[in-house]
Amino acid sequence: MRQMEFKMERTGLLKEGDVLPVTEGKLPSSYYYTLGKAYAMSANYPYAERLKSREGKVVEIKETPKGFFVKVEFEE
Repeated sequence: MRQMEFKMERTGLLKEGDVLPVTEGKLPSSYYYTLGKAYAMSANYPYAERLKSREGKVVEIKETPKGFFVKVEFEE
């Protein structure tokens, strides 16, 4: 299992246990991932850490002073 953290701007869009698709975006030297219908976005990852799964399960949603963060689990 692999876990990744995504930044979400608004709360109430997701709940723990949701299974959502993930879309991959490419930058010149890295990749980023968008969760569902643009609910949340990942950090940039180098090619060696590229995600193979295209679907993940929300395992945790937390609020911090910097915003809302979603932890998603992937089967890899």
